[in-house]
Amino acid sequence: MVRLFAGLMFFVCLAPPAFAGLDAAAVNNAEFKGKLPSDDKINPAIVKAQVLLDRASFSPGEIDGKLGENAEKALRAFAESKGLAASKQPLTSEVWGALLATGSDPVVVDYKLTDKDVKGPFLKKLPAKMEDLKGLKSLDYTSPREAVAEKFHMSEVLLAALNPGKKFDEAGQTIAVMNVAVKENKPTVTRVEVDKASQTVKAFANSQLIAFFPATVGSEEKPSPGGVLKVISIDANPYYRYNPDYKFKGVKSKRAFKIRPGPNNPVGSQWIGLSEGYGIHGTSNPSKVSKSESNGCVRLTNWDADRLAKLLKKGTEVAFVEREAANRK
Repeated sequence: MVRLFAGLMFFVCLAPPAFAGLDAAAVNNAEFKGKLPSDDKINPAIVKAQVLLDRASFSPGEIDGKLGENAEKALRAFAESKGLAASKQPLTSEVWGALLATGSDPVVVDYKLTDKDVKGPFLKKLPAKMEDLKGLKSLDYTSPREAVAEKFHMSEVLLAALNPGKKFDEAGQTIAVMNVAVKENKPTVTRVEVDKASQTVKAFANSQLIAFFPATVGSEEKPSPGGVLKVISIDANPYYRYNPDYKFKGVKSKRAFKIRPGPNNPVGSQWIGLSEGYGIHGTSNPSKVSKSESNGCVRLTNWDADRLAKLLKKGTEVAFVEREAANRK
């Protein structure tokens, strides 16, 4: 048994790391060769495409380097905005060329961790039950790694893969991150369209599609509304107020309660209030956007909710549609 164990350990030591070859140069120099990569592995070209989409305001959601559902939605919306022919394949040479034309800045850059990045305060653990959140002083991140990943719109797995061996808790340490910084020069949005079937949010300036976001839109138990609502409030770092009349699944409290602000608040870092009591908001779990359910509202990543909020003003129309479902009939 000792010999067998030693042999296994020797094999493990020789095995290449799971993300061998993934570094800043590999991503910045990545090219699309015409063949789509597997959707379950981090791919440098997909990392590059996701960052370019993000910078163009066609969000892939959490940047994870995988050609998943949200990345595919963003690619199709971007192609639509550029007038490119629809294709069964979401990433084509034409789409890749249009993405490269949006800017030549590197997509992965060095970043030096600051005191603010690492000092916290951080939650030891984020409670799973909503009632257990009400006694917390704030809904902070649970670690420097989570905070830094969200700051640069990345999954924690991708952040770790680009920075092997680093723990992200030491100020002054240089790490590789996504270059998602962009100057906001978009025109004011005149209409927002929430597609309940495709789980997407589109923002228009008159008839021009200028921004796109994957979303979680309602559920069977708590569906989102139909028709046209209007933006009535825009609040950063909101408190969350639970009313027992909501009767959310898993919440047993018969008394109203309030949850303090923070990125891990149930509505994240941004609340865009709509008429009839609904809202568009952030989330404590960006990886679950469009892959889970909401209680009737529209859930985006925190950074996407923040970006959309900057494009809106009170009175903007928000239309809830089911276009994709209608097209299938």
